[in-house]
Amino acid sequence: MLIFTAFAAPAQAQVIDEPVALDDTAPAGPLRVQAPPFVDPVPFINAEPPHLPKAVKAMIEEAIRRDDSEALAAVVKMALATQPYDKDEIRAMHRAYLDRKAQALAQRTQEETERIRNSGVLELWKGQLELGAFRSTGNTSNFGFTGALKLDRQGIDWEHTVLLNADYQKDSGTITREKYGASYQPRYTLRDGFFTYGRLQYEKNRIQGIHNRYSLSGGLGYRVLKRTNMNLSLEAGPAVRRTVFVEDPSETTWSVLTSLDFDWKVNGTLKLTQTASSYVGSDDSTFTSLTGIEAGVARGLKAKMSYSIAHETSPPDGALKTDTISRFSLVYGF
Repeated sequence: MLIFTAFAAPAQAQVIDEPVALDDTAPAGPLRVQAPPFVDPVPFINAEPPHLPKAVKAMIEEAIRRDDSEALAAVVKMALATQPYDKDEIRAMHRAYLDRKAQALAQRTQEETERIRNSGVLELWKGQLELGAFRSTGNTSNFGFTGALKLDRQGIDWEHTVLLNADYQKDSGTITREKYGASYQPRYTLRDGFFTYGRLQYEKNRIQGIHNRYSLSGGLGYRVLKRTNMNLSLEAGPAVRRTVFVEDPSETTWSVLTSLDFDWKVNGTLKLTQTASSYVGSDDSTFTSLTGIEAGVARGLKAKMSYSIAHETSPPDGALKTDTISRFSLVYGF
């Protein structure tokens, strides 16, 4: 109920002939008026909350359906720029997609870890078989082949690599190249890219005057680069070598081994590889380098061109210090 208060206005004076006595009483009290209650109606409009335009939402959902992270990031960036008032809904859709991706990746990683942990010694091996050969008859009779086998087993902390290689060439009945090699190298991952390694190696190169050579080494390594398309690792440690020469007396020497292993996947079909090693000793040092280019030609099959250099600072009498060979071969991965 509303109450209005009013004050009575004083009456206007009237001119009369007779004198009027003044009234000393108090003025009249306030005037009270009783009015009915007044209600101010509040307007009500049944409207939906603001939401993302259907066209923009459809583009985001299509990028999510294709599971293309880069395309989705581009669409989300444009949607935030053109629909700033709907930024919360846009970011919520993007965040939900990223959360699902992260959960799926964590699940796959856990399953792969369990699979590796429960695998046997003869499981998880991957390999590459490399073969190349030539044959000529007529005025000259030549035959030669080159081959290599690489086996690799990648575990959680351990990595094992086995490498076998052979080069053989016969020209008019005379052996002009006969080189064989084998190596085994385990690696144990420490942390922050560091690892320890061991290496057991065997070589045979009669043309260079080496009947048998055994090498044993161990040390510390560091992965300088470990990316999806590029890897680079360095190793260094002490080594001991036992060499049995074709004519000279056998000898055992201590040296320092350093090595480099690099590979770069230029694109889906082209790959560049580079390995190098050095045994540096007081009496004799050995330096080797192998550069290769691989190009995919079919599923699991690649063509490879390579060039290798081997240099001995103190070779046996009658042998050259530097030996090189160029190869063209096919590589099959399994």
